[in-house]
Amino acid sequence: MFDWMKNKGKMKREIIINAENLETRVAVLENGKLEEFQAEHTTKERIVGSIYKGKIQNLQHDLQAAFVDIGLKKNAFLHYWDMVPDDRSFKDVDSGRRRRRGQKRKRLSTSDVEKQFPVGTDIVVQVTKGQIGSKGPRVTANLSIPGRFLVMMPGVNLSGVSKKIGDVKERQRLKKILGKMPGRDGMGMIIRTAAVGVKSRNFIRDYKGLIGVWDEIDAALTNRKAPCCVYSEPDLVERVVRDWLTEDIDRIVVDSQEKYDRLKNVASTMSRKARSAIQNYQGESPIFDQYAVEQQLDEAFRRKVNLRSGGCVVFDETEALIAVDVNTGRHKGKGAADEAIFEVNLEAVDEVARQLRLRNVGGLVVLDLIDMRSRKHQNAVYRSMKVALRRDRARTNVLPISELGIMEMTRQRVEESILSSMYVDCPYCHGRGNVKSPLSMSVDIQRQISAIARKSLKSKKHVDLDVIIYPTVLDRLRREDEKFLIDLESRFDGRLTFKSDPSRHVESFAILNSETGETIYSTSD
Repeated sequence: MFDWMKNKGKMKREIIINAENLETRVAVLENGKLEEFQAEHTTKERIVGSIYKGKIQNLQHDLQAAFVDIGLKKNAFLHYWDMVPDDRSFKDVDSGRRRRRGQKRKRLSTSDVEKQFPVGTDIVVQVTKGQIGSKGPRVTANLSIPGRFLVMMPGVNLSGVSKKIGDVKERQRLKKILGKMPGRDGMGMIIRTAAVGVKSRNFIRDYKGLIGVWDEIDAALTNRKAPCCVYSEPDLVERVVRDWLTEDIDRIVVDSQEKYDRLKNVASTMSRKARSAIQNYQGESPIFDQYAVEQQLDEAFRRKVNLRSGGCVVFDETEALIAVDVNTGRHKGKGAADEAIFEVNLEAVDEVARQLRLRNVGGLVVLDLIDMRSRKHQNAVYRSMKVALRRDRARTNVLPISELGIMEMTRQRVEESILSSMYVDCPYCHGRGNVKSPLSMSVDIQRQISAIARKSLKSKKHVDLDVIIYPTVLDRLRREDEKFLIDLESRFDGRLTFKSDPSRHVESFAILNSETGETIYSTSD
């Protein structure tokens, strides 16, 4: 009777998936506000998390690192202290029972490395950071294979519960479950945050699945020659279900029938509730337009991000660091100047934490806050930033505000940022700005054509389309995406004709009715 009162203050969390031929995008909304975003291009290989049987090519004592051939164009970078599985990888875990007694390994000396890992030696490594710019991937011998509720760590002698699970009683319950699980020597297990409230039988099922994966990896390591890949992470759609589909997610909406069926199959192995949370989007408008994600993405990736208070945050991504500047802008405040500055800084750090997640930027971040004279205010802003960063899946470390009003922090950098993956240097300003890549433009064009096709099918009206685009985008469509366009044309009653217009901006295109010349869709030049 009073359910509406219980749900009144409940936050609505949704996962929106836009699956195209060339790109999959995932957005997490909280009460309609974009809080998480990931994108993956289907034509680009994702190597982060992949496990390789590699071969050591050379040892660089001055860098304290080895370079490992894992079958890619660039050799992988491996620190000496990452060459042997180590219990210190459990630094973010409250360790439980030991699988096997023994002290932590000491870091290898230069002579130890030369004896144990001479050039030409095979070594099993996992990619922790992808190729960024001219740098090759970074790898480690500390392997970790994530499941739904557990993370398996071969070669480690400890098991434990993630420190992000704060409830004491729940931690004790999970430790008891962990203690009753079957174990293997040298096979560590971590209970993930998604395990909160989960029954013990689900852990056994997850454990058996991970052991099955490891047995396949172990067989490949025995039978295959280096360099070779022996394990790859699933694609973005499956990772969404594994990592993001928790009890507080109200629904997952996906606009692809194929991906919808896959999600249903994966979720059915979890629970009926998880399976029922998945919905297939059938609307005419692109799904990200329908849920106002596209507009929020456009605003989020601007250099200048406006705050609700009237202040603003300015982002500059450089080779060395991410520089963030906070300005009061139009903010007047309700009281004294100190209080007004404090209000803007509080809102700014929360927005900066959100922006770092959305943009997927990492490395050194320098935040130039508005000067605050009160140490009390400075400490409050620092604590607010630490709280805002708790929800970040990447590892972060933030320092107190310095005397110059600067807050310094680091964020784990695993892959290139969203901006780097979606944009190329602008041909008009020689790298001083950004424009969308031909790949992204191809995705945008196909998305709008699909929307028009759905409308024509619904109204049962035959329509031929002329698509006017920039020459380099047309070249991309002809050389690499022709089969996708042929498939797109076959799905609706009409013919597609593509025409180049060198006078157009690279991000500008128009879709016209071939018979009437009427403009059906056009971007702003």
